[in-house]
Amino acid sequence: MLGTRAVDLVAIDLALPGMNGLEAIEEIMSSRPLPVLVLTSDITGKGDVAAAALAAGALEVIGKDEVNVADPGGAQGAAFRDRVRLLARARVIRHPRARLRRNRELPGRGRPVSVIGFCASTGGPKILEALLAALPPGYPIPLLVVQHISPGFTAGLVRWLNLSAGVPVRVAAAGVVAAPGAWVAPEGANLSLAGTGRLELDRRAGGRRYLPSGDVLFASIAAAAGPHGVAVVLTGMGRDGARGATAVRVAGGLAVAQDEESSPIYGMPRAAAETGVDLVLSPPEIASHLRGLTYQPLAGAS
Repeated sequence: MLGTRAVDLVAIDLALPGMNGLEAIEEIMSSRPLPVLVLTSDITGKGDVAAAALAAGALEVIGKDEVNVADPGGAQGAAFRDRVRLLARARVIRHPRARLRRNRELPGRGRPVSVIGFCASTGGPKILEALLAALPPGYPIPLLVVQHISPGFTAGLVRWLNLSAGVPVRVAAAGVVAAPGAWVAPEGANLSLAGTGRLELDRRAGGRRYLPSGDVLFASIAAAAGPHGVAVVLTGMGRDGARGATAVRVAGGLAVAQDEESSPIYGMPRAAAETGVDLVLSPPEIASHLRGLTYQPLAGAS
């Protein structure tokens, strides 16, 4: 398909003449792995389209309505070009690398934990899929997830994660008790945990670049769970999650960042690691560590 051309990134539409776009992505990823950016105009059910593309190996999916081709010199066009340049430098990882360090003693194993928060951006869905699939059915610790993703794709992402996750995956709703399973922040709303153990949603950006924000989630975990909270910062561009992970650590909780080798985009985890975390781990190591934690219900849960 690509021959011997020097290619940094493949931008692809899922509606291709003579070939299904998903099949094209699978062919690229099996024969010559490259960063793949999907542009789709499928508005109805596009969450499922995005999930299928990510499962096939695409790094990111963007709706065509997010790119204003009529004004390529405008702010939207400049932002899109910046994103393309960054994705072109990304590591392509079809499966998170194992590379487990044998006989390595990790601090915090067996510690009592009330809630675990995750923050991810570019490349995050595949990492989240691997982490959730590695957890056993009935895993008792609630998992709260902030995944930066294009508008309209969250519901499809949740359905896709549910196909392989060892725990139920749901879109978070205000007032719901953070029961066992994974709760994904809805688009356009910050997800936080109250001291009562219930989920809260806030659609005010408050000057923050990201909505939902990992910093907001982690800050609430620090306040509600104190030493029984965990913050995990995964692959992605920017610095979201670094400040919140520090808040969790200062409160006595555990802060973890994904390592550089396994991160398609080492932006967010780098910022967290530079700010200060307890552990820098590969996805399999993170999953192994999470399996070793014990559940401690929130003191003020109701």
